[in-house]
Amino acid sequence: MQTDFLVIGSGIAGLAYALQAAQHGTVTIVTKKTRAESNTNYAQGGIAAVISSTDSTESHIQDTLQTGYGLCHEDVVRLIITQGPKEIQRLVDWGVRFSKTESNQFDLTREGGHSTGRVLHSRDATGAEIERALIEAIRKEKNIQVLEHHFAIDLVTNKKIDPQSREKPRCLGTYVLDQKSGQVVTIASKITLLATGGAGKVYLYTSNPDIATGDGMAMAYRAGARMANMEFVQFHPTCLYNPKIAPAEGGSASGGKSFLITEALRGEGGILRLKNGNTFMEKYHPMKELAPRDVVARAIDTELKKSGDDFVLLDLTHKQASLIKERFPMIYERCLRYGIDMTTQPIPVVPAAHYFCGGVVTNLKGQTDIQGLYAAGEVSCTGLHGANRLASNSLLEAVVFSNLAFQNSLEELKAGNLSNQHQRCAEGETPSGLPVEGATRAPMIDEQVVITQNWDEIRRTMWNYVGIVRSNKRLLRARRRLDLLMEEINQYYWNFKISSDLLELRNIATVADLIIQCALLRKESRGLHLNIDFPNTQEEFQRDTII
Repeated sequence: MQTDFLVIGSGIAGLAYALQAAQHGTVTIVTKKTRAESNTNYAQGGIAAVISSTDSTESHIQDTLQTGYGLCHEDVVRLIITQGPKEIQRLVDWGVRFSKTESNQFDLTREGGHSTGRVLHSRDATGAEIERALIEAIRKEKNIQVLEHHFAIDLVTNKKIDPQSREKPRCLGTYVLDQKSGQVVTIASKITLLATGGAGKVYLYTSNPDIATGDGMAMAYRAGARMANMEFVQFHPTCLYNPKIAPAEGGSASGGKSFLITEALRGEGGILRLKNGNTFMEKYHPMKELAPRDVVARAIDTELKKSGDDFVLLDLTHKQASLIKERFPMIYERCLRYGIDMTTQPIPVVPAAHYFCGGVVTNLKGQTDIQGLYAAGEVSCTGLHGANRLASNSLLEAVVFSNLAFQNSLEELKAGNLSNQHQRCAEGETPSGLPVEGATRAPMIDEQVVITQNWDEIRRTMWNYVGIVRSNKRLLRARRRLDLLMEEINQYYWNFKISSDLLELRNIATVADLIIQCALLRKESRGLHLNIDFPNTQEEFQRDTII
């Protein structure tokens, strides 16, 4: 298959990019589930931008820099926040319906780390509303085709075709597994955008959907792109604790701790309490419940270790029931499903893996180290988040950088600087000398048992040893486990017929290894990375961890 623009992923970054690219060529969107199944679709809180006349760009910039613990790239921060209002308008033009007040102004709410209310939302299902609008806009574009249930396996580069090539590394497309037919297809593209989201499923407990297995991060790393700041994994402080949550809904055999309880509940006055009813956030930060996420997550983790309890309580019972039902209808209904009436009962919550501040290194144009390959959204590391993400900056980054990546993609296409091999691909000639990835290998008789066992072991290892609080001993123990598991997984990958389950296992193992590598290199505690062997922040480590 051939296309001008190849987009891997169907969240806000990928869809926003595709809508603009469709005006200048053919676009193919590859998604391993349905087009609506993305991390964006599960985002509850909102998107931060300076919209109010009482707010200021400088205030948003300073909130972001302060939350990032000295590692934010200020030029990136200023670029994204300055362009924020324009991108909000673009979303509105595409049909996104943000919640408004009775006076028809955007209803701006406040979340942790923000000095004022600047978060636009669509009640408590902002991501779903953005996804709805963008998918509806995509359907109207004749130049866009969406390949659902197609799993991107690996990027095709000129170095893979000819390891001795003296040309700069360039992405020529990707191998894709058609999950329905079991066939592997090579898609040749002039420009490729990685918009695959994060990797929360690397951890046992996560707010992320099942698709968040770090596919884009792993593919880019295998292709030779640099990765940065993978040690900075944000654990959302408040996810529903309920052992009844089934694995299909994000839970696990050992109990579910996954459904996200948006930070906006604390923004509306929610109070964190111990099981005995006592508050505790005043001991950890002057902003109490509205402290940055890393502070709140660690505070909860510390209190749970002290008490031996399984959860703390998020209490909104002092708020009017009508307000709760109107502002948080989805969360209200979901909690009711598990026997919790949040208007009269506190919600049991625990931290869970939520967002990666690190990822594939890009420049200010969204370009990676590999020509023709761009990245936007959670898969990337642009320098915005530093050592800790400010709440609701992620959707903002995704939509701003998808636009920057598109603008530069267009310049690259107009320049016409394609390699000889890329030109042959673009003209429809299948690259020579490439293996047919896994299409004719023998099936693995005990495949599912092996995958399930290794998947569970990786996620438990990461939760226990590379979680909210780390130590050198734990990290080294995790590395030894991962080395053995990766050797076994690679053996299965190269000797047996591939499947989506095997591909996801391979990818979470790669991402887990990247997290451990970066965590061992950072010999300090900063932001989301807390190592009890190096409890202080060191000036010499005020830099990105790049591998």
